[in-house]
Amino acid sequence: MKVRPETFHCQRCGTCCRVPGYVALTHDEVEKIAAFLGLDVYTFTAQYTTLTYNRRDLTLIEREDGGCIFLEPDSSCRIQAVKPQQCIGFPFAWKSKQLLEQCPACRGSGQG
Repeated sequence: MKVRPETFHCQRCGTCCRVPGYVALTHDEVEKIAAFLGLDVYTFTAQYTTLTYNRRDLTLIEREDGGCIFLEPDSSCRIQAVKPQQCIGFPFAWKSKQLLEQCPACRGSGQG
């Protein structure tokens, strides 16, 4: 399924935030998110991140159901103003077949 920017209109349904997987963080993103939450970097890192399998990168932790720790019950993002580039890039910088099939905006884009 190919999604083009001119046909994609995010519905903010949170589907992309409910799929288990890494949300890799850059050093700058860690600092921005920590500041946004009013935390120092060390507290933020301890509470909201874990190491990836390569033990070199940080990723946001997930809830027990696999969803992002910052996904609110109404499907909004608690850190929308400073969300990671990986989140901003969906579905153009990255995507998975499973997620594209589940995302209402991707399914409705006419690019199936």
